[in-house]
Amino acid sequence: MHIRKILLPLSGAENAGSALAIGVMFAQRFNAHIAGLHVGSDWQEVSPMAGEGLSGAMVQEMIAAALHESAGHLKEVRQAFHTFIEGAGLPIVAPRSALSTIPMDRPSASFTAMAGNMYTVVAHQARMSDIVIVRNTGASGQVSSSDALHATLFDSGRCVVVAPIERPVSVGRRICIAWNGTTEAATALRHALPWIVEAEEVRILYSRSYQRLGPEARHVKHYLDIHGVDTTMHEFHADGRGVGAALLEACHDFNADMMVMGAYSHSRLRQMILGGVTRHVLENGKLSVFMSR
Repeated sequence: MHIRKILLPLSGAENAGSALAIGVMFAQRFNAHIAGLHVGSDWQEVSPMAGEGLSGAMVQEMIAAALHESAGHLKEVRQAFHTFIEGAGLPIVAPRSALSTIPMDRPSASFTAMAGNMYTVVAHQARMSDIVIVRNTGASGQVSSSDALHATLFDSGRCVVVAPIERPVSVGRRICIAWNGTTEAATALRHALPWIVEAEEVRILYSRSYQRLGPEARHVKHYLDIHGVDTTMHEFHADGRGVGAALLEACHDFNADMMVMGAYSHSRLRQMILGGVTRHVLENGKLSVFMSR
C-alpha cells in the first residue's frame, strides 16, 4: 500500500497543531501530499435548522449569522494551515491544479474550502485519499462524536489517525497493536503495514478479556514475521479497570507513540451510550491512534 494522499479535515484551528504535525511527519516519510480541507456552512444546510414559526427576515438573519461565523472559522483554519505547512518547508500547490502539479519526489500540500454537510463531504473526499488524520477537539467536544471520524470509519473504507491533543514528537516509531481477533482489528493491521514495517519497535497487546472469536496474538506475530517485522507480545490485564484503560497503560509502559486498533467492534450506538474500548481510548489516550473497521 503506497501512501500518496493524506486528507486532513479541519473544522477549526483549536488543537490543529497536533494533527498538522502528524500530517507533515507522514508526508515527509512517504513523500506524500497533504490535502487540507475545511467544510463550511451551506445556506441549504443551515435553513432547515432555523425552525418553523419564524419570519422570513428572522430566518435570513440566522442564515447570515451562521455563514459569517463559518467564514471566520475558514479564515482561522486557512491561516493556521498555511503558517504550519510553510514553517515545515513544504510547498503549497493550488488545489484546483494539484493533480498535475503535485511533486512526486517530495512532500507537498494544498488547501481546499468546501461548503456542505461535514459528514458527507469528508466521506466523499476520504474515499479518494489513502489515510485521514482527525484532530482531537479536546475541551470543545468529544472526539468520539466527531463527524469527520465517523464519516471516515463508516462511509469511506479508509483508515484514520486520531491525533492527540499534545503535539507528538514522533508517530509510528514505537507501535502497539491492540489485537482481539476481529475483522476490524485485522483491517487496521493491514492498513497500518506501511508504518509497522518501518517502526523501530512493535508490540502486540492481547488479553483474554479482550479476545473475540478469531486469530490470536501468536498468529499476528507469525503474520508479521512473514513481512520481516520483529515483534514482542504482551498480555495485559484489565483487573476491573476496563480494557480501554488497560490498553492505554500498556502503551504508556512501552513508550508507544502510536496504537493500531480496530474501531467499534460493537455498534456505535452501544458504545456512545454505554461506553466501550474505542470510546475510552479516543477520549483518554495521549498518543496517536490508528483506527480502521
